[in-house]
Amino acid sequence: MGAVATHRVIRLLLVDDEPLIRAGLRLLLDGMDGIEVVGEAGDGGPGVEAAVSLRPDVVLMDLRMPTLSGIEATRAITSRPDAPAVVVLTAFDTEGFIADALDAGAQGFLLKTVPPEELVAGVRGAASGDMPFSPAVLRRVAALAAQAGRAAAGPDPLEGLSERERQVALCIADGLSNAEIAATLYLSLASVKSYIARLFAKLDVTSRVQVALTVQRADAGRRRQR
Repeated sequence: MGAVATHRVIRLLLVDDEPLIRAGLRLLLDGMDGIEVVGEAGDGGPGVEAAVSLRPDVVLMDLRMPTLSGIEATRAITSRPDAPAVVVLTAFDTEGFIADALDAGAQGFLLKTVPPEELVAGVRGAASGDMPFSPAVLRRVAALAAQAGRAAAGPDPLEGLSERERQVALCIADGLSNAEIAATLYLSLASVKSYIARLFAKLDVTSRVQVALTVQRADAGRRRQR
C-alpha cells in the first residue's frame, strides 16, 4: 500500500448497503479535491470484486451489510497484493467493531457523523498513507492498545527488525505519512514503501494501523518489564 502522488486523482470505491448513503457520498466526494468515485457496491462480496477489478486507491467500507460483512470484505481486500487503503465508515464505534476492523487490516475508522470536510480529508489522507480516525474512535484505539500491552507476553515483537525498519515502524506509530517518513529519515519514497512492505511481512500485518498497535504493545511490554 503506497502513497498516492499529489497530482494523481484518487480513485475511490464506495461499499455500503444503503443506496441513499452511497448517493450522498458520491455527491459529496466525486470530483472533490481530486477524488473520483470509480464504483459502488451494496454488499461486501461485490465490494471485494469491485476492489479487484477497479483497483481503487481508497475504499470507504460500511460494516453491517446483508451477506458479507464489512469486516470480512476488508480482510479479503487487504490480504491481496497492492491492496488499496480501506477506511471504515460506519455508525457503530464499539470496541469490538473497532478491534475487528483493525485486525482485518482497515487503515482508518470514521463515523458517519464526521463533518464533510473531515471525510474528504480522511480519504485524501488514507491515499497518502495517513491513518484517519474520528476522535472518539481514536480514544478507543488507544484504550485497546493499552489493554493489549498489559496482556502481552513473550518476546518483543519488534526484535526481528533492522534498525531502519524499527525507525520506520516508530514513524508510522507517530502517524507520519510516507512523505513525512521520507523527509524525517532522509529516504526516498520508494525506499519508504519498501521498508513498509518488509514491516508488513515481518510483523504479519496488513495495515499501518496494525504496525502502530504492534509498536504500542511492544512499548507497553518494555515499560512493564522495568
